[in-house]
Amino acid sequence: MGERLAGGNAAIALLANAVATGGILFALIAVLAPISGAHMNPAVTLMAALLRDRPWREVAPYIVAQCIGAILGVMAAQTMFDLPVIAWSQHVRGGTGQWLAELVATIGLLLTIRGCRAYAPPVTGAAVAAFIVAGYWFTSSTSFANPVVTIARSLTDSFAGIRPLDAPGFILAQLAGLAIVVVAIRMLGRGRVGLAMD
Repeated sequence: MGERLAGGNAAIALLANAVATGGILFALIAVLAPISGAHMNPAVTLMAALLRDRPWREVAPYIVAQCIGAILGVMAAQTMFDLPVIAWSQHVRGGTGQWLAELVATIGLLLTIRGCRAYAPPVTGAAVAAFIVAGYWFTSSTSFANPVVTIARSLTDSFAGIRPLDAPGFILAQLAGLAIVVVAIRMLGRGRVGLAMD
């Protein structure tokens, strides 16, 4: 919708996408947090398991559900706007700058989630939504920061898309961001730096 209404103005389309994503992300986190912890991102689920916040037996079912949800979501969006249910993206997104952006976006998102543990749940939802809205603008990649979002966005040739060929680079950068965050949190926890990270 943002792309259609922007009339070719990429900045307006980006703003529309950012606001819509932030709004629905906040709503989904508010609704799903009491049910599943609002785990919509494999990087978040893996971080929780690696830091012993969730048992490893939950990881595979969560990731399967996340993949199915992301794919069904993009198929529903495509159908709502009278587009082919699956339209492989032709949107080129790759190279060192974009991979670095995904690394930074994933680190920032995971630290935001982890750092909000000291607050009531609505704060986390608002902080995550705000981070992603800002990430659309402060990263060259538009801040996917989520492997299943990357997969889903490869299935749409809309403004949000990413070529399937470019998706593995994004996912590797996201997993590298996850590894950096887990190592950093463990180091901070050992040093007992007064952060709500451990």
